[in-house]
Amino acid sequence: MTEIEQRVLEVRDEMIRLRRDFHRHPELGFHENRTARIIAGYLRDLGLEVREGVGKTGVVGVLRGAAPGRTLMLRADMDALPIQERSQTPYRSTNPGVMHACGHDGHMAILLGAARVLAGMKGRLRGQVKFVFQPAEEGAGGARVMIEDGVLENPGVDAVFGLHLVTALPCGTLGWGKGLIMAAMDSFDLKVTGRSGHSSMPGEGVDAIRASARIISELHELNTATGGLGPSSLINIGTIRGGEASNVIAEEVELSGTVRSLNPEARASMKDAMLRIVGRVAREFGAGFDLDYRDGYPPVVNDGEMTDLLIRAAGDVPGVDGLLELPPLMASEDMAFYLREVPGCFFFLGAGNPGKGLTRPLHSSEFDFDESALPVGASLFAGLAANLPGME
Repeated sequence: MTEIEQRVLEVRDEMIRLRRDFHRHPELGFHENRTARIIAGYLRDLGLEVREGVGKTGVVGVLRGAAPGRTLMLRADMDALPIQERSQTPYRSTNPGVMHACGHDGHMAILLGAARVLAGMKGRLRGQVKFVFQPAEEGAGGARVMIEDGVLENPGVDAVFGLHLVTALPCGTLGWGKGLIMAAMDSFDLKVTGRSGHSSMPGEGVDAIRASARIISELHELNTATGGLGPSSLINIGTIRGGEASNVIAEEVELSGTVRSLNPEARASMKDAMLRIVGRVAREFGAGFDLDYRDGYPPVVNDGEMTDLLIRAAGDVPGVDGLLELPPLMASEDMAFYLREVPGCFFFLGAGNPGKGLTRPLHSSEFDFDESALPVGASLFAGLAANLPGME
């Protein structure tokens, strides 16, 4: 048994305890105050240099090895989702309407476990390991805020890695990819304005609901369009609000959604197509509109050399049960902001277990995962630190 494997085994129960505590007390993006306090205290107890309030509620711990060398950054996200948990586990959320439905509780436990393992080995490490606990991954772009607050500086970061637990892969399966692996994601708010009137006289008003229904239908047709839009971009309408009474022609409808794209051409084409469709349909109905389209997360692009390092490190982790090269995914991640600045790799770690009924997808109100993945993740992170050139 290697030293890393032995040390991870010793911290396994502690990681499970931490994960379940985080799961019981989920907090939304930029409000991870209790979570941040626990993490900062844990890192200080390990003897790390700790900085709090990075990117509002983020926490950074720095472990300095015995000799000079490169700086490796390992990242975990902290925020939960505005979802009412429906599971009946003993560690289910005690915060009504908020839930760790995306595995971030596990990500934090994994990174804290890796921090404990590496802190016990610092006498044989060169360089620095920067443990980054990031707020607000779920749409608010906490990574960008942390970068603006200097997370990649003092010391400067040479390489960055992050992982995501997924129940779509069996526990222990490592999902990886080189180059583009996840889509860019933009968001939009659309207001369609008509003219109210009596429902018995539709010709006297402008029905914002009818206009919006046509817009929604035509926008969704873009997902199956030919000419490259379909397979390389995806639009989703997530919310719709409008109307005041059943017998009144609706004067106003508000919509919101996301656009995901796998290449810059598709991203620009989808934005242009949306503007054309909304403008044309609004004119046909005699309605007005206000479209607020916001560029969001860039695509996630893995460095080839760093991905090779991950694969080599995985060969020394007994819990890794197979490697699976993945095609580019339409999901998005603000890990992309770090990877745009520093070479690194974002990968997926299987945490599904059909035998235990742990197959619900991310963002499900019944999401849970196999905690056997926690020591595998900690071993991978620790192995990366032990194998990065300039740190071994």
